[in-house]
Amino acid sequence: MVRRLISLTGLLALATVLMFPASAWPQTGGAAESTTADNLKYFDFFVVKGGWIAYIIIMLSVVAMALTIEHCISIRRATIVPPAAAGQLRSMIEEKRYVEALQFAAEEPSMIGHVVMAALRDSPNGFAAMERAMDECLEERSAKLFRKIEYLNIIGAVSPMLGLFGTVVGMIMLFAEIHAADAFPRAQTVADNVAVALVTTFWGLAVAIPSLSVYAVFRNRIDVLVSECALESDRILSVFKPTASRASAEEALTATVAEERHAIPT
Repeated sequence: MVRRLISLTGLLALATVLMFPASAWPQTGGAAESTTADNLKYFDFFVVKGGWIAYIIIMLSVVAMALTIEHCISIRRATIVPPAAAGQLRSMIEEKRYVEALQFAAEEPSMIGHVVMAALRDSPNGFAAMERAMDECLEERSAKLFRKIEYLNIIGAVSPMLGLFGTVVGMIMLFAEIHAADAFPRAQTVADNVAVALVTTFWGLAVAIPSLSVYAVFRNRIDVLVSECALESDRILSVFKPTASRASAEEALTATVAEERHAIPT
């Protein structure tokens, strides 16, 4: 998983660089002799002007994109509650092939495999112990998934703070220029310092908004898939539910009704 994440981060970093148009890069020859307005490139304005703070936020955006792609691959129904694996486990248990079901659950990497495996291990202790093991396994696996997507929440919370930090730095630099010159500086100096403030704020919001949105989407997806896994696991293990208590309750209810009927005068 770590190697996959590093590879995705590298590819997304390359894609981020290639997203900028060719005109964004410094040019030589006739282009170098154009006016100052023509030399203002998109890359220079939206990245270079932001300074080192903008580079940090852009790197966070690359990490957020890599995490999003990884979560799209790992957090889905086919990896948490695969219908084929659930059907196979259900058929094995209904046919009382418990050893095969135990082996299949041990080799199944999905969440439902781990849950059924934990329940079957506690089967000698009764159905109550199986339910306890199933609930504990579901809680543990869901907690791991929630911790996994928490990095997107952290990036979404930190990015605007870094953008605000860049805003403060830009304003401090501007006032430092005014103090050093003992007069209002040139327009270019003002623009450069204000650019640091605005560009870092822009990148902070541009990273935070999609990161928090994707985090909310994955959080809801985990809730839905964990609920489906709990329902499917309960359906698979329903054959182990004790029926003696239900039969005795029905008999007691029938006897009570019969007694009441005899007690009513005709």
